[in-house]
Amino acid sequence: MPTYKELLAQRDELDTQIEALRREEVAEVIEKIRQVMAEYGLTADDLVQRKRGRPAGSSAAKTPAPAKYRDPKTGATWSGRGRAPAWLGKNRARFLIPEGE
Repeated sequence: MPTYKELLAQRDELDTQIEALRREEVAEVIEKIRQVMAEYGLTADDLVQRKRGRPAGSSAAKTPAPAKYRDPKTGATWSGRGRAPAWLGKNRARFLIPEGE
């Protein structure tokens, strides 16, 4: 049975071999990608911009919902969306903000 130090030495040797093979294979893959990109006339921008859906950051334009409820003691408000605050209690009508306000 090999000793601890022998196993560590084997692991170091294997790590070196793994890294060398990885570098070789990555270089081959990159060359294949370059060939295909040249064949089809693609650029790096073509790879990045082919996403579906909304562009990133487009949700930042949303405006917050207007407040529907107000705590008369603290002035804290709640829009009626999401989890209800503790101060609201069970009778929401008491805290309802009049529509003209």
